[in-house]
Amino acid sequence: MTKALDLDLKRLNARAFDRAEWGEGVLRRYHAATPNLNDVVGQRLRVLYNWMFVPPTLWPFNVQDVLEDCLNALEKGKHLNSRHLLLIDLLPEPPDKTICDAVAGHEHFVQKGTYENLVKTQAKYAQNELAINAEPELRRQWARIKAAFNVQAYSDHKGVIRRTMTAERNLRPSFSVNMRRREEVFHAAFDAFCLRWNLYGMQNDEPLLLKLAVNLTPYGTMIHIPAYWSFDPKRDIRWDAIASLHRARVPGRQGSALAEGFAERMKAAGKLPQLEKEALRLGLKGEKKHEFLCAGLRWDLRTSPKQINRLRAEFKNRLAVEKTK
Repeated sequence: MTKALDLDLKRLNARAFDRAEWGEGVLRRYHAATPNLNDVVGQRLRVLYNWMFVPPTLWPFNVQDVLEDCLNALEKGKHLNSRHLLLIDLLPEPPDKTICDAVAGHEHFVQKGTYENLVKTQAKYAQNELAINAEPELRRQWARIKAAFNVQAYSDHKGVIRRTMTAERNLRPSFSVNMRRREEVFHAAFDAFCLRWNLYGMQNDEPLLLKLAVNLTPYGTMIHIPAYWSFDPKRDIRWDAIASLHRARVPGRQGSALAEGFAERMKAAGKLPQLEKEALRLGLKGEKKHEFLCAGLRWDLRTSPKQINRLRAEFKNRLAVEKTK
C-alpha cells in the first residue's frame, strides 16, 4: 500500500491547490480498503479513484467527497447504495493525460490569480488598481461595512472575503435576501460594495480589483471581461494561447461537412444491425455477406470490409443497444 500511495502523492504533488495534502487521507483509506473488496465494488471505486487525478477544474462534482462517503459505508460493513452507484455510473471516462496536464498547468495560474500568459495588456488593470487604492470613498464605505459586521467571520485563512460568484447566463445559486439573517445581509452589502468598485473581494483591508480572466470549467471555457475594462480584442488577449488551452479537450475536427458525414455514418450504423440479422437468416458469409451489407447501406460493392468494421467501431455503443431490441 505504501508504495502505491507514494506514487499517487507524487502525481499530485506537482498540482495546484495542495492536491497531495488534500487528497492523502482518502487515498490512504482507498489503498487500505481495496484488497478486501470484490471485483464489482472494486471496479466501481476505481472509477472515483481514477478521477482523483483529474484536475478539480474538470470535476462535475466533488469526486473526493463521494469517494470518502463510499469508503465510510464499506468500512462500516455496508454496501454502496443506489446514490453512490448512480453518481459513479454517470461519470464519463476521465480525460486523458494530455488534457489533464494542460488543465493542471492552467490551475497554477488560477491559484495565483495571474493570467498574464493569456492576457497581453496589464496597464489597464494597473491604472484602475492605482485609482481604487487612492479612492477615499472606498475606504469610507469599507469602514461602514466593518462597523456593521464582524468581517473576519466571512474571510478565509488568507484574510480574503470573496463576493458572490457569477455563473453562466448570470444564473445565481441564490438571489434572495432575508433581511432578518445577518449573513445574507452582509453578503448583499458586500456584493453591492464590490459592484461599486469592480472588485473580486477584499483581502484584509486591501481591495482586490477584478482582472480580465480566462477560466476553464467542466463544461467549457469562460472569458470574463471586467465592466471597467476598455476591451480591445486584438491587443488585450492572447487568442492563440486561449485557443490552445480550449482545444486541449476538443475530441477532433468539426465543421458543416464533417457534421454531414457524421450524420450519414450514424444513419448507416442504424441500419447495420437489422441487415446483419437478415444476412444471418439467409446464411450469408464472407464476400456474399459483405456485398449484401453494402447493397443494404447503398454503398459501392467495392467498398473495403474495413469500412464496415470502422462503422461498427465508431458506433459500437449504439449497435450494442440495437442488438438488445
